[in-house]
Amino acid sequence: MLRKRIYQYISVACLSLAVGSCKMPELVVKDANRRVPVSYNSATAQDTASAAQVRWRQFFTDPNLVALIDTALQHNQELNIALQEIQISRNEVQIRKGEYLPFVGLGANAEAERPGRYTLRGATEEAVNIKPERRTPDPLPNYRVGAFASWEVDIWHKLRNARKSAALRYLSSVEGRNFTITNLIAEIANSYYELLALDNQLAIVQQNIEIQTNALNLVRLQKESARTTELAVQRFEAQVHNTRSLQYGIQQRIIETENRINFLTGRYPRPIVRDDASFNDLVPTVIQTGVPSQLLQNRPDIRQAEQNLAAAKLDVQVARANFYPSLRLTGSVGFEAFKPGLLFSTPESMLYNLAGELVAPLVNRNGIKAVYGSANAVQTQAAYNYERTVLNAYVEVVNELANIRNLANSYNEKALEVKSLNQSVTISNSLFRSARAEYTEVLFTQRDALESKFDLIETKMQQLNATVNVYRALGGGWN
Repeated sequence: MLRKRIYQYISVACLSLAVGSCKMPELVVKDANRRVPVSYNSATAQDTASAAQVRWRQFFTDPNLVALIDTALQHNQELNIALQEIQISRNEVQIRKGEYLPFVGLGANAEAERPGRYTLRGATEEAVNIKPERRTPDPLPNYRVGAFASWEVDIWHKLRNARKSAALRYLSSVEGRNFTITNLIAEIANSYYELLALDNQLAIVQQNIEIQTNALNLVRLQKESARTTELAVQRFEAQVHNTRSLQYGIQQRIIETENRINFLTGRYPRPIVRDDASFNDLVPTVIQTGVPSQLLQNRPDIRQAEQNLAAAKLDVQVARANFYPSLRLTGSVGFEAFKPGLLFSTPESMLYNLAGELVAPLVNRNGIKAVYGSANAVQTQAAYNYERTVLNAYVEVVNELANIRNLANSYNEKALEVKSLNQSVTISNSLFRSARAEYTEVLFTQRDALESKFDLIETKMQQLNATVNVYRALGGGWN
């Protein structure tokens, strides 16, 4: 009944462990030149595997980027914290395993005791001699050495389920580390592509500064020959200063992006080795999404949520077992005597005992009910979290695939815009020299051309980032 009630909270068919039964609508991937349909409903065994199953070293081919990722996987602080979480979870498994097994120990003690003369024990020791004509020592020492053991019989599987729950949480921590790796690789790749884009934008700005400076010199010469006015000179000079201001802003963004990458790689600020000339040659990778079951199997955060849900279910069973009686066996064996020399005299100094107790809660049942209710709430919470994680994963994939398609179309249009504006700049300069165009037309054309080149590089960077984000959304990068 408990399982049925928990799964009533889940509205997606993917919640059961039979992830292969999930259905998702048809998605489409389109690059700049062709349309690639990816059907989630009619997938067969011959379908191309998900891109997430490609190792990150094969997905990212830039050697400088690969070197940065390698460094981050070794020195990133967040990743190292996740490694310690795995160690903590592993230790918790050992703790639960130790509770399930009998506890055995060795011990020795020495004591001296003098009971009151008018007590039952004191009167007995006074009246009874240890040996004929040998009185009981006063005070009476006692020496003991032996082994003792205790074991809670796991008749309700409480300890066994607690151990299984700890093991599942250990697996969850491993998946958490894998999810951290996926996000870390994606963040480094996106920052690296952003850095290349900024380098190219800076190069364009510097080229425009040179072109605008030459135009300014030309306008000054025209003013000297009375072909134009001081107003034109001031407008051209203002444009040069504006473009130089853009240059300093880009330089600052480059420094910040470099330091963001340095932070992710766990090292102090230093220049990032890169080949900015290769940016224009980069082509977004065609992404194969695979089938829904591959999405659920590849995403580390989904597997982490699944392990947490299974562990929460076992925690409910552990909490329920607290209502039942617990059976504990205790025993000891060893030697005991009032004199060290008689300690190992057998069989007189030998001792052993064996006891069993069956205890059921009576007074504190309300506290146990509260623990049980909390365990149920945590299980329901884990179920909701699993549903949210699956839904979020699918939404991420759909959004990024649509983003790739729209960015490809946008890049094509931007490329045509840049081509047209470059021709417009040439034409406007030619007309201005022959006094057939106003200087404002030249200024506006140069400004629009600069902005369009910036937008083209920005769109190219967004294309590369979208490809990385799809790779991450599909669960790639951790293997």
